[in-house]
Amino acid sequence: MLSAITNSWALLLGIAFLMLGNGLQSTVLSVRGSIEGFSTESIGAVMTCYFIGYLAGSFVTPKVLANVGHVRVFAALASLSSASALLHAVFIDPYTWGAMRLITGFCFAGLYIVAESWLNDSSTNETRGQLLAIYMVVVYGAMGLGQLLINISDPGSFLPFILMSVLVSLALIPTTLTVAQVPTFESPTPVGLKRLFKISPLGFVCAFGVGVVQAQIFGAGAIYAKELEMDTVDISVFMATMSIGGVALQWPIGRVSDHFDRRKVLIVVALLAGLIALSMGFFSGPQATVWFLGSAFLFGALCLPLYSLAIAHTNDYLDASEIVGATSALIVIGGIGAIVGPIISTFLMGQLGPNAFVYSMSLTLLMIVAFGVFRMTQRSSVPIEEQGDYIAVPAESSTMVVAMTPEGEEWYEEVIAEAEAEGESGTPIAGEDRESDILEDGPAFWEEESPSEDEASEVDAATKKD
Repeated sequence: MLSAITNSWALLLGIAFLMLGNGLQSTVLSVRGSIEGFSTESIGAVMTCYFIGYLAGSFVTPKVLANVGHVRVFAALASLSSASALLHAVFIDPYTWGAMRLITGFCFAGLYIVAESWLNDSSTNETRGQLLAIYMVVVYGAMGLGQLLINISDPGSFLPFILMSVLVSLALIPTTLTVAQVPTFESPTPVGLKRLFKISPLGFVCAFGVGVVQAQIFGAGAIYAKELEMDTVDISVFMATMSIGGVALQWPIGRVSDHFDRRKVLIVVALLAGLIALSMGFFSGPQATVWFLGSAFLFGALCLPLYSLAIAHTNDYLDASEIVGATSALIVIGGIGAIVGPIISTFLMGQLGPNAFVYSMSLTLLMIVAFGVFRMTQRSSVPIEEQGDYIAVPAESSTMVVAMTPEGEEWYEEVIAEAEAEGESGTPIAGEDRESDILEDGPAFWEEESPSEDEASEVDAATKKD
């Protein structure tokens, strides 16, 4: 564990700054939009734009990386995201905010891809699993703390937007100046969606449904709390509680799913999460009581691991060669579900009142339960001894996170071997000229570059002449 942190602390620090800024932004926009008189539906549409941009960035960034390189892509996306955060304070309009959130989602998808591919490359087969666990804690922990930062400035002023911009900009320092080797990059090719649904209908439906619910949590949670007339402190504590709760039961739920029928574990966890969501509605009010926050914590602790359960359940029915592609496809499916989550929540809140937020999430989870029970009548479970290991995957991640899973290790080693073979044969890797590597993604500026063969010959000749 210590070696994993030592080798990757700069990258993890950069990711932490990104998540602090991202967590703060989602809460501030919900609160500020309400202050400015935006309708609940308008704020929901603004928050949905983030997930649309995120999905688009997931497809576009790998192509840009092949031509530009990791350092430049990360710097460009972080700078653009930082600028878009500031523009929210300049143009207070739902259409402009929607465009800025679209840009932010696009940028963060690319930033996750770069950071995760870099993290994976800096780890070894022995530390990769540990690094993924640390990454999970950093993502949810920093996102939760980011929610609390709204309390250090007035959400009605421009100061929170400056803080967002500063946090994202700070992520550039440890990440772009890291001495970690520039990774070989190749995005996993997802398994076709039709084939994936045929292989595991429950995994497919669960990934989509959980994507809907988790987008409701992070995209509409603060809107819900504001509709309950909570003050800024209670809103931030409520959001932070759900985010941090996402880490609490990842390991216990994973252990249980490894030793019992995983499909039954998925159904039970989804059922409990759905019931806890109903209890949040029962305890809701203008103040965040201990009972309300306790329900929010348990809801986050039960709901957020469902994403990883869906992936693990699907992988149990796959050949080893298909696991990386299938996991990548499930992440995309979750992203598609995330697009509709905030729209559904905010529309229902506008029509039925604030608690439609928790009731819609509960209904989605109970539909997953019903479908899971139906699937149990259609196909027998995989024998427990043949089940793969549960691997916790953050909901806020890119398809590159699969490279840090045990199944992804073999795939990534093949990518490295192919890249090395192409390099030895003189064939350009991923469309790049090998001679441009230092220019594109060279070592940190304090590292001394080795002279080329021509330069070394000139130095030797001059030495002999002297």
